[in-house]
Amino acid sequence: MKLFLDYLNKIKLQILLMLFPTILTGMIFLLYQLPMEPILYIAVLWILTGLGTCAFGFHNYQKNIHNLQIISAAPDINLSRMDAPSNEADALQQEIMHSLNRMRIDAETANQKTLEEMTDYYTMWAHQIKTPIAASRLILQSAQEECCDENRQEVFLELKEEISRIDQYADMVMCYLRLDTGTTDYVIREYELDGIVRQAVRMYASVFIRKKLRLIYEPLELKILTDEKWLLFVISQVLSNALKYTPSGTVTIYKKEPQTLCIKDTGIGIAPEDLPRIFEKGYTGSNGRADKKASGIGLYLSKRICTNLGHKITVHSVPGEGTEVCICLERVDLEIE
Repeated sequence: MKLFLDYLNKIKLQILLMLFPTILTGMIFLLYQLPMEPILYIAVLWILTGLGTCAFGFHNYQKNIHNLQIISAAPDINLSRMDAPSNEADALQQEIMHSLNRMRIDAETANQKTLEEMTDYYTMWAHQIKTPIAASRLILQSAQEECCDENRQEVFLELKEEISRIDQYADMVMCYLRLDTGTTDYVIREYELDGIVRQAVRMYASVFIRKKLRLIYEPLELKILTDEKWLLFVISQVLSNALKYTPSGTVTIYKKEPQTLCIKDTGIGIAPEDLPRIFEKGYTGSNGRADKKASGIGLYLSKRICTNLGHKITVHSVPGEGTEVCICLERVDLEIE
């Protein structure tokens, strides 16, 4: 009904022009007191002709609207599905649509090529930067072993942490690129959770030592279906945040039933207004703004990875008391490789 009213509103001028001759003729017949029967016949014939023309025009209008709705709902639809043009106007409209569709496809192809080139470049960069990072670690380790000055040992620990942070950022770049391009190379197998968590703990051993933080590690004794590499990235991000925002105290790693890994710290906690947005891309919150080193990408990537793996990550926090991050590792829809 709304479409018909829109059509009537569009042709209201044509309707008035059609009615004008009939009204004018009727007024002349009235002025000269002529018989009204002829004018009535003419009026009925005119109105029927107008209604037929209006119905035919509405049919074409409805068809054009339908075609435009198809294009709007699915821009990449095959335009050959559209009805054959019935006149020059329809043919011109479809020609314009085909031209716009070709322009859209060309633009998407060019954008995809640019994205692939940029992805390849940054992936190559992330891989290549791993070499100087590894070399820096070896040089630092050698210098640390030769140095007997206790004061300088503290400096070596800090340098190790900074190198690890650079390595972590390179991993984040590769992770971000792979998630956005779909080349995630998931390998789902059965793993011992203890083995994955211990890898993450070893990565940050120097941070525990330098900050004098206590680690409470309860044996997990749990086999899970997951991808080791990607889950290790998630646990590393969570553990990194726990260490970053815990000036003193403890970090506790334990298991909740049925298959939930929890990492709890006694750090500064997360403000209530920040908690609902911590998984948003680029969101750092008040803690990140104060630290000035947060990227706002780590938890965003962790959330996406957990979703892809079928896991669920949740965060509970009380400002001034600490934060607890839990990763539910249950998977019932995967088969062991």
